Amino acid sequence: METEKSSSNNSIIKKQESNSGGNSKALMISFIIFLIAGLVFYSLYRREHKQLLSFMENQKNSLTETITARDSVINQWMITFDEIEKNLALIKEKEKIITINSSDVEFSKDRKDQILEDIKYINSLLDQNKKKIASLNAQLKKSGGTIKALQTKISELEFSMKQSENQISDLKTILADKNFEIEQLNAQMTDMQVTIEKKDEEIVNKTAELNKAFFTTGTFKELKAKGVVTKEGGFIGLGKKKSLIDNFPDSAFTLINITEAKIIPVNSKGARLITEHPTGSYELIRGNNDIIESIEITDPVKFWKISKYAVVELTR
Repeated sequence: METEKSSSNNSIIKKQESNSGGNSKALMISFIIFLIAGLVFYSLYRREHKQLLSFMENQKNSLTETITARDSVINQWMITFDEIEKNLALIKEKEKIITINSSDVEFSKDRKDQILEDIKYINSLLDQNKKKIASLNAQLKKSGGTIKALQTKISELEFSMKQSENQISDLKTILADKNFEIEQLNAQMTDMQVTIEKKDEEIVNKTAELNKAFFTTGTFKELKAKGVVTKEGGFIGLGKKKSLIDNFPDSAFTLINITEAKIIPVNSKGARLITEHPTGSYELIRGNNDIIESIEITDPVKFWKISKYAVVELTR
């Protein structure tokens, strides 16, 4: 009887041990499945996180470019506003001089000639202002006309212009009564205006030429294919130095204005300047995965002082 009872107890214990072992295996399998699911979820999260960061970075760069372009246009408008206001001030000054010079009942031929020259100069300034205001209106319309402050400023300048034109018209009527011919009074300083415009154009062209710079990027193999660089010197193929080829083609480079372009796009694991540019005049901008996104020119005058050509060798 006791033997049967003992045998029954042993059977129960073995069954419990078997169940316990089964439960442990089930727990282990559940843990592994949970761990794998966690790793998959984390991997997906990391990938989506990187994609989101990349998207946000692109959006930021795009927004920065848009703001820079807008600020450049606004700065140009402000310069034009200043030019128009200076012209209006000159018109008022000349108007006062003409009024004083023509106050006598009779005046000499020299004074009459001077009055005519001053009137021609005023006509020229009025014409310049009309063209500048027309250009501003066209630019504002092209931009969508959403900048309220600029719209107000243009309207104020148009009103001031109208006032000046009315005042000059009245002055011309007074002078006509003093035997000045209307044709003379309405003539513009054509020769002087042409000379001024030519000088302005010459200054613009010279400034544009001075602000020209060129850059090109690529692996050594790509730069060599463009006809930009070569390897020279060394001994039996060792220690050769990479350098620029004489008379390299400008077509291999991108033309930029050094006052506007402050970034050289790179987007590579590694980048180095083959051309000589002073340390401290530029900075390597790194992004995700330590990729060099661009070379930022922090001091354009210093950066382009030695050479107006920048050659960047990339490491893919």
